[in-house]
Formats: sequence, C-alpha cells, structure tokens
Amino acid sequence: MAQCEMCGTEVSSPKTVKVEGAEIDVCDDCAEFGTEVTTQSSSSTSTKYSTSSSSSQSAGSSGGSSGTNSGGRRRRDMFDEMDELAGDYDTRIRSAREQAGLSQEELADELNEKASVIRKLEHGDSLPSDDVREELEDYLGILLTESGAEDASDTDWSSGGDSAGLTLGDKVRRKSDDS
Repeated sequence: MAQCEMCGTEVSSPKTVKVEGAEIDVCDDCAEFGTEVTTQSSSSTSTKYSTSSSSSQSAGSSGGSSGTNSGGRRRRDMFDEMDELAGDYDTRIRSAREQAGLSQEELADELNEKASVIRKLEHGDSLPSDDVREELEDYLGILLTESGAEDASDTDWSSGGDSAGLTLGDKVRRKSDDS
C-alpha cells in the first residue's frame, strides 16, 4: 500500500497530480489541491518516467505495479552533469582570502563587488551568483563547485510504500483543520 505524499494517509490506489510543477501521488482528498496527471500505460520493462514511443503500444498490462521502477536505475538528466556549489563554499572563500592576506573589503574591491557580498558569502548567508563564483575562483585560485556526476548515491533511491519517513502532511495544516 502506498502513502499519500501530501498527508501521509495509506492509499491503495493513489492519484498522480501536479502541484506547483511537481508530480506527486496523493489520496482522493488531497487530489483537489492539484491538477490530475494522466499517465500512459507502459510495458513492464519501462520506468514510470520513460519517454519511449513504444510505451503506447502496450495493452495496459501494468499488473498493479504503478509505483515500482522495474528498470532499477533512474533516467539521467541535465542536472546530473552540472557542477554543484560545494557545501563548504563559505569556508573555502574565507580560508583562501585569509591565506592571500586580504580583508573582506580588499577582496571586494579587487572583484568590483560590495564588501557586504563577501561578508554574506563567508557567513553562508547567501549563495554566489555564477559570475561572482567564477571571479572568486579565478582570483583566489580555488574551486567552489563539486561535479554532479561524482555523487551517484541517489541512483539507488526508491520510494518504498512502507517508509516511516515524514511527509508534507505531517508538517502542514489545512485551513479546514484549524476550526
């Protein structure tokens, strides 16, 4: 049995709806918060997100396995190849600036940026724009990104129906519940 991804209720046949651009499986009560997405029936070897044109040739033999990924691997997309900002970018910037013997104001002047931008970056209060990131990397001789292709740990992720994790419904109260 699957869980509603919005309220956490156990559902035997969830509906797929699009809520603010995200497709989620929800119960009948929560389906009103989104637009129902019609899914094409697919062959038993294709994944839920397959874009293959041969998937429309199957005769609807899904066998009740709509939530499983029988391929075992997720489809790669453009975000897998993109570099991601390193989690410790703030520490890298501060360490490189201090090694260069520069104050925040001096570094900001060299990059034609405000000192407050450098201060916010070093405190982790804001993320650098691509331009500022490239300028910092070039001037300080550091790397602030990590390759997206290195982290393949999320390829093994699967949404088990019996997971005990929190859902959006555990944290959000609907207006009708406030009375």
